[in-house]
Amino acid sequence: MNIKGIQFDSEFTFKTSRSGGAGGQNVNKVSTKVELDFDVINSSLLTEEQKQIILSKLQNKISKEGVLQIISQTERNQLGNKEIVIKKFYELMTKAFLVQKKRRATKPSKGSKERRLESKKRDSGIKKLRKKDW
Repeated sequence: MNIKGIQFDSEFTFKTSRSGGAGGQNVNKVSTKVELDFDVINSSLLTEEQKQIILSKLQNKISKEGVLQIISQTERNQLGNKEIVIKKFYELMTKAFLVQKKRRATKPSKGSKERRLESKKRDSGIKKLRKKDW
């Protein structure tokens, strides 16, 4: 998996721990929770511009030290959670580097203006018919 030609896997750091919540004996004895850490600031794969983009767009997921942290504990095995965490990372990177298209201001067409005014006239005519002449 790569984003714009960048292979990030070499800079991942994984931590495992026991998951919380329901799950019986499996939760109490198996370390299935996986946390992916990616040091954005000290990454040798990213340019300074890319680092700034990531730091600004993903600021809620990045610690004060500049480490992007992603956690998964949904699967019952460590490998499944590891795959989910890696997938989430690449999705976040894709969204962060996505350039949004500029919005071009438009004006209502002549036909749409006429249709709007026509419907207003029709509605006012209906309301006039409801009134009683005293």
